Amino acid sequence: MAVLWTADVPPPGGFEAVRYKRNLPFRGPSGLAVLGAVTAVCAYGFYRVGKGNLERRELQREKVWSRIHLVPLLLAEGDRDAYRRQEAMLERERVIMKDVKDWEPGKSVYNGPRYRSVESIVIL
Repeated sequence: MAVLWTADVPPPGGFEAVRYKRNLPFRGPSGLAVLGAVTAVCAYGFYRVGKGNLERRELQREKVWSRIHLVPLLLAEGDRDAYRRQEAMLERERVIMKDVKDWEPGKSVYNGPRYRSVESIVIL
């Protein structure tokens, strides 16, 4: 009996060449380029933060000086208001105590010639 078989042989002319070399596409910038870009962005951010701190410090200084310069105006306004209130209080006292003999409106209840102003607090 004859056995019919076929051998597993290469085709005529041989198999095509096996490409074993890596053929990867370009996948973006190198690590050094990314590190440089991140460093540049951080440096620019720190620059902007520094400029913002200088601006904020200048605004704070301006705010403090404006308050310092407003204190005399506010004190004068408070003095005018206190004087107006005191005069109104004396007028009310004259009206209320007009029937009391020997009553002097505005005379201090303390036995002393020293003037005592209304207590006030100045908040800077």
